[in-house]
Amino acid sequence: MTMAEIFDLFLPTRQSAFVQRRRALLILSRVRLVAATFAVLTPLWIPVDLFIFETALAMYLAALRVLACIAFAVLALSFRGSDSVVLARWGMVWLLVIPTVFFLISHPLLGQFAITDPAQQVIAAGYAFLPFVMVAGLSVFPITAVEGALLGLPLVLAYFLTGVLGYQLLPFASHLGAQWLLLLLASVSTLAGMSQLHFMSQLVDQSSHDGLTRAYNRRVGEEMLAQQFISAVRAQSPMALAFIDLDDFKSINDKYGHEEGDNALRGASAFLRKVLRRGDILIRWGGEEFLVVMPHTDPSGAMMAVSRMRQTGLGIRPESKPLTASIGVAERLIDGCETWSDLVEKADQRMYAAKKNGKDRAIGCGDILLVAAEV
Repeated sequence: MTMAEIFDLFLPTRQSAFVQRRRALLILSRVRLVAATFAVLTPLWIPVDLFIFETALAMYLAALRVLACIAFAVLALSFRGSDSVVLARWGMVWLLVIPTVFFLISHPLLGQFAITDPAQQVIAAGYAFLPFVMVAGLSVFPITAVEGALLGLPLVLAYFLTGVLGYQLLPFASHLGAQWLLLLLASVSTLAGMSQLHFMSQLVDQSSHDGLTRAYNRRVGEEMLAQQFISAVRAQSPMALAFIDLDDFKSINDKYGHEEGDNALRGASAFLRKVLRRGDILIRWGGEEFLVVMPHTDPSGAMMAVSRMRQTGLGIRPESKPLTASIGVAERLIDGCETWSDLVEKADQRMYAAKKNGKDRAIGCGDILLVAAEV
């Protein structure tokens, strides 16, 4: 792992939007699964409480378990089909809030009754270890270090609070020793979650990028383009697109072989990434075609970006000539595009117009033309 990859595991905002959506889907599916499991298991312990504890205490605990069961069931039925990172975090929060509240209510309740029978003490001790179960559960989620600390802290504090207020079910010395164990378990669970996040990020990265150029592949690119378009429509913000087609690329493969063609594609992608902003998205659309998605970019900003691309260049052809491209630019507001496919089609049309007008040029919104002499 590089230092950048390690740093990405500490802050939740370091992952790409695509990884964030995949992570949110995974987190929410596991939140629903865990919640459904607890919704089934929580009431099953009621007969044990009724058999072990005196009736008054058992009934209080039964009512508490029924309420927790209902809360878990509601959570299990929520967030279906969502890939929102915010909702994923709220899902994890609610999954931990329910048992934390259960723990904070059940402990004082158990402390009000005399528990002297060994069987009662064993069952009561099981209530004392609920925070350990929930903290260990953090390991099933792909989380960052900050998220692990924020999610585990309430459970650690709740366990500490029961000892300070004298509600602990274990001897105080044992309670303090268990507190250190809880902190250790929270740390290990967070590390396990970070490991999951790294593994998931690597898998998503491998499946979403073109192996040759390291640009996003078309399947993932269409998904990201659709998401960016929806976001732009909701925010009423501009969104520009550059359709780039390398000039005379077929002649490279025909004269020098596919290996040289691959080198040209690899180099063009590398040069494009150098001039793109952090929020821009590079997609390999076809053989020698690339799309550059530029969120929050108006037509003038898009043409400035294209000018930078052309000034930097796209590399050198095998015959030592500059590798050039024909570029079409479109922007959703000024071009009146209602769907992301309309935006791609408009940019594609302008790219073909640039190709027919002599290649090595760009045509933007309003048929603004950039040729070599103007760059």
